[in-house]
Amino acid sequence: MARLLALTLVALAVSRPAAAQNAAGGLAAPESAAAAPRVAKAAVRGGPSLDSARAISAPGALLPAHRIVAFYGNPFSKRMGVLGALPPGEMLRKLEAIAAEWQAADSTTTVQPALHLIATVAQHSPGRDGMYRLRMSDATIGMVASWAETRGWLLFLDVQVGRSSVRRELERFRPWLMQPWVHLALDPEFAMEADGVPGRKIGSLDAADVNYAVGFLQEIVRAGNLPPKMLVVHRFTNRMLTNAAQVTLVPEVQVIIDMDGFGAPSLKRATWRQVIVPEPVQYTGFKLFFNPRNDAPMMKPADVLKLEPVPHYIQYQ
Repeated sequence: MARLLALTLVALAVSRPAAAQNAAGGLAAPESAAAAPRVAKAAVRGGPSLDSARAISAPGALLPAHRIVAFYGNPFSKRMGVLGALPPGEMLRKLEAIAAEWQAADSTTTVQPALHLIATVAQHSPGRDGMYRLRMSDATIGMVASWAETRGWLLFLDVQVGRSSVRRELERFRPWLMQPWVHLALDPEFAMEADGVPGRKIGSLDAADVNYAVGFLQEIVRAGNLPPKMLVVHRFTNRMLTNAAQVTLVPEVQVIIDMDGFGAPSLKRATWRQVIVPEPVQYTGFKLFFNPRNDAPMMKPADVLKLEPVPHYIQYQ
């Protein structure tokens, strides 16, 4: 079963289309965003943006007092990220070591390790229901969840909807999200329109999709009397998240916009300035790639901590 899944998953793990590579590297042509910059000049050095300051989080919120350091991927693919690229024991030890590096780089912010599992994986082929996505089984999610839970770490469930929808995909994760240490992520890159095929073009989600996820998490938090959830939204072009200014902020959910473009440090900083700084929404994240073909060289914690607004979510692929 693992071999069959690995063959299915690997198709989307090789590379982004050329347009995505350019955008991820910070070379994308400027886009005419509909929304004016919201808080670019109001970001607080070393702290949350003005938006996060306005959104009063409920008790138990991890941000901004913590920085999440996460390993991303899927255990059935060595090419989708470090989570599956290494044997589990080696991968977990590596995350512990890197989390310690981040703690040493910023002693004022508590580092919280996490595993970021791609739990719904976009596909090149339509599948039986024509939705161009593959859902991981509860057994697979449970395996990765056990790695996190036994260490007191967090688990993020990442959703690549393909031709499905955020609304259609989230309900199956409700039992997992009822755990206080499990959080959610959305990847607009693989959210397709009716005729789109994941991997051939860059997808997009609207603020309405994000707001549905926010409401879904808010309901779970209130019903279970849980600490606030985190919602990660990947973004390396402006069009990946339309109407970002309309994302709803509520005390029960902390929204993180994660810049997941790759390239040389100068190009990653350019993407950050173009995509994240004008619309941080609430909290910000930054992705780093171990593969030197993606990040050459990979930025060190001290380099990332110089970004403004300062990222509170760090993801390694």
